[in-house]
Amino acid sequence: MSIGSHQVGNNAFLAPMAGITDRPMRKLAERFGAGMVVSEMIASNALAVGNQDMARKLGKPGRLPHMVQLAGCEAEWMDRGARMALDAGADIIDINFGCPAKRVTNGFSGSALMRVPDQAISLVDAVVSATPLPVTVKMRLGWDDDSLNAPEIARRAVAAGARMITVHGRTRQQFYKGNARWELVRAVVEAVDVPVVVNGDIIDLATAREALQQSGAAAVMLGRGAQGRPWTVAQIGAGLANAEIPEAPQGDDLVALVSEHYEDMLVEYGVAVGLRAARKHLDWYTEAAGIHLDKPRRTQFLNCEEPSQVLVQIREIFSNEQRAAA
Repeated sequence: MSIGSHQVGNNAFLAPMAGITDRPMRKLAERFGAGMVVSEMIASNALAVGNQDMARKLGKPGRLPHMVQLAGCEAEWMDRGARMALDAGADIIDINFGCPAKRVTNGFSGSALMRVPDQAISLVDAVVSATPLPVTVKMRLGWDDDSLNAPEIARRAVAAGARMITVHGRTRQQFYKGNARWELVRAVVEAVDVPVVVNGDIIDLATAREALQQSGAAAVMLGRGAQGRPWTVAQIGAGLANAEIPEAPQGDDLVALVSEHYEDMLVEYGVAVGLRAARKHLDWYTEAAGIHLDKPRRTQFLNCEEPSQVLVQIREIFSNEQRAAA
């Protein structure tokens, strides 16, 4: 499978998640063998006016084609954001029509664009015209069950130049409730002649295969299923390709991985911000490993503000002995 001239590593991708798929997270997923990783959502207007936090999100994690996701509602800002992404080394630009968060939809961005197809397509036109990079679109099934218009918006986006479509199998009104309806993604597959990626509730090889079977999509994209398990995307990609599936890290390997992720976040954000940003990842790692800390121990671990002590606790908590005791 390719996106424009860029060949993907396999057919399992790491989804863009605001505040989560930063460069340290993407670097790990890529190293394990994810087929593609996507930056966290970048607000085009903030990027265009020089917001340094947004500019930092443009950082490239490694060897894979650098796929940057832009969000916005105005063609001018999307044009400028796309040009800045190109200058920063982006290889592919994804446009966000899918984020359900109120802070995004209240600004008429993300999945709010599913309600105004003409406006949505104007953004595709702007980004396609702004750079020579392949453009992709990530969307939901529609705003609600009365407006399942993903096939029509996808068709128009492809006509405007989009080279791949990703569909989360829920409406905006569902947020993340209920089940992703993979079968409804099939209508998008049938509406366009570019690869379609199915997203939502994919957590392992079995759910990936079922999502592909129901949707007819070419690839899968994992979001929440990769939290605390950055290797899962690679495991699914290998399984779909009938290749050897990499083992999940355990024992000392898991200690090394969690420690690396933690230290990378301190470098990425600086110690003061990195300490706070890393907490959710540390919590997800313990949950994914089946480690159950009592409330005082969990609070002590997540709220510790001395990096050297956090690293000591990571070794204590994620060692085989601690996991057995837990």
